[in-house]
Formats: sequence, structure tokens, C-alpha cells
Amino acid sequence: MISLYIHIPFCLAKCRYCDFPSIAAKKDTYPAYVSALCKEIKLRHQQASPLKADTVYFGGGTPSLLSVNSIATILTTLKTSYDLSPDAEITLEANPGTVDLPKLQALRKLGINRLSFGVQATQDFLLKLLGRIHTLADTKEAITAAKKAGFQNISLDLMYGLPRQTLAMLQESTAWALQQEPQHISIYGLQIEPGTPFAQMQKEGCLPLPDEDTVETMYDFITTTLPQHGFERYEIANFARHGFASRHNLAYWQDKAYLGFGCAAHSYYNFQRTYNTHNVYEYIRSCNNNALPVFEEEKFDNQTWMEEFCFLALRTARGIDKKKFQENFHRSIHDVYGKNINMLLTQKLLKENDAYLFLTPAGMKLGNIVFEKFLL
Repeated sequence: MISLYIHIPFCLAKCRYCDFPSIAAKKDTYPAYVSALCKEIKLRHQQASPLKADTVYFGGGTPSLLSVNSIATILTTLKTSYDLSPDAEITLEANPGTVDLPKLQALRKLGINRLSFGVQATQDFLLKLLGRIHTLADTKEAITAAKKAGFQNISLDLMYGLPRQTLAMLQESTAWALQQEPQHISIYGLQIEPGTPFAQMQKEGCLPLPDEDTVETMYDFITTTLPQHGFERYEIANFARHGFASRHNLAYWQDKAYLGFGCAAHSYYNFQRTYNTHNVYEYIRSCNNNALPVFEEEKFDNQTWMEEFCFLALRTARGIDKKKFQENFHRSIHDVYGKNINMLLTQKLLKENDAYLFLTPAGMKLGNIVFEKFLL
């Protein structure tokens, strides 16, 4: 089984913290992009034997900006090119300010069965500061409409460490999110990425961020509160009620193959990663010329595969499957990483049982430090 990712790069306005491949393009670009996207799906299908897929993920950008007809066209093209499981998880990322009940009902009828809403915060002044186009009222209305439309698998994103955000504000946002009774919650600490408006504001000294101790307290609060309300932490940044972990995201962390379609999408198949061009217009031209829009290819050697296998698995609560490591690389994980494993065990950043090596709560907080120890 493989997973399929569809990148929709369009936004009404780009958020001030975002460095994802997204643009505030005119709507007349959308049809040309969707047409090119469908051509890429067909081109990739022609180059590989028929593949079975069990997850589809529309990410962005803001996929919910597309019309229902455009999303239907993409799904139809996918279903004619790939053998999609009857119980496939099909996720659409949605901005609360871009959907209403009729649209959500139509999306549900198409087969979309999971929604991911970018809530981020519940204070309108924070949303405005972030550059979000929605208000808390929009978010509440969208979630209510999604439930009415028949969606039973809804994920909410929350952010912490935001400018002018206090612990009390995060507590308020978390309590509100829990009141909506979602099946899944993702948490993201703000990262100031180069080239973003926030990076420029920070350079100019006009980005009032909480101090490190406050950010750590925020992290501790949200990572302890969600499990107390029935959410299992199955990955560093993701919490789900039983049976509602994101199958698509788990595919990434479990070293499974996936194909990405759209500008800036990347694929991982047959131990090779390919990267599509980031430029929307170059992407459209390439697909219209019946050429794959790939600008870079990376063939995995055994070392690269081993490193990625380890630090992707370590992001999950389950951790590294020691038997699977042995099967993949014909060596015990202790033969390769024994010295570093013992050090991390002593530091209580890692734990071990008969089957798995996995992060402790302290290890999850300091994940990047642990991951570095699995680079050869």
C-alpha cells in the first residue's frame, strides 16, 4: 500500500509565520493548476505498475479554496489511476473561513472523510497577528457545519509560543478545542523561519515572543492536558482518540512509500525521493508539456535509509521496531548505534523494551538532540 499526497498551494493571504510552498494567486490560476495536477497524476501512473493506495491527503496552502468540482476532478483522476481502498482515509485541510455547510456536505458526498482545521488560537487578536483570515466565530461555525455534514473524523491544529500569547491564552484555546470534541489534535510550537514576515519583524525588534521558560511551560501544559482528556500521544506533535491516529501521517513515520502530486510535492518510492518544482507556473508548463515537474532526485543509499528509518520512527510513541531494523539492514540496531543508545538510556531520553526503542517524555521534548545521535 502507498499513500497519496495532493499539494494545493493557494491561499487567500499568506500567514506571517508560514514558509510552506504557498502563494496568494488569482482564482483564474486554479483551473489551469488542477488540469496540470491531473496530468501529473496520469503521467506518474504511466511510469509505474498499478499501485494500491489507502490514504489520500489534500494539503497546502488551503485546499478548501478549490471548488467542489475541482476536488471531484482530482479524486476521479486518482481513482482511475490508482487502486484506492474502499476504506481509504481521505483528508482535506481546511481554513475555517473558506467552507460552509453546503460545501462541506458536497465534500462528504465525494468521499472526503477526514477534515483538518487550522484553528491555531482562539483569540481573534492573535489570529490577526498571525495573518489568519478567520475568526474564532468562523472556526466554531465551520466545525459545527462539518459535524452536521456528517464528518466524524475532525482534526484541529493549535499553536503555542506565539507573539503576545500567554499561558492563560493557550489554556483557553486548549479548553475551547476540547469542548469541540474533535477526534484529533495537532500541536505546533512557533518556529521563526527565514524569509517570513515574522523573521523580518524579529530582526526589527518588533516581535514580542514569550521567553523560553514560558514556551516550555506551554509545551508541558498542552502535552499533559490532552492525554488527561482521552487523547493518546502517538507522535511528538499529534494526539488522537483511540482509533483516530492519522493513517496518512503514520505512513510517513513508518517508512512507507508515498507519491506527492502538485508543485513543491515530494515522493518517496523505491528508495528514491523526488522533489517537484516550487514554482506554480513552471509546474503547469511542465505538466502541459507531458513532462514530470521534478527538479531534484535523491537516491537513498543504505546509510541514508537507516538514518531516516530511525529518526522518523522515533517521532512516534511506539518508536523503532528493532526486529524491523534487523530485517531491513541485516544488523542489530545495537551493533550500529549501541554507544549512543546506551548514553541516551542513561540520560533518560530513551527507553527500551524487548521489541522497541522509544523516546521518554523528556526525549520527546528534546527530540532533535536524540535524532542527531542516529546520524552516522
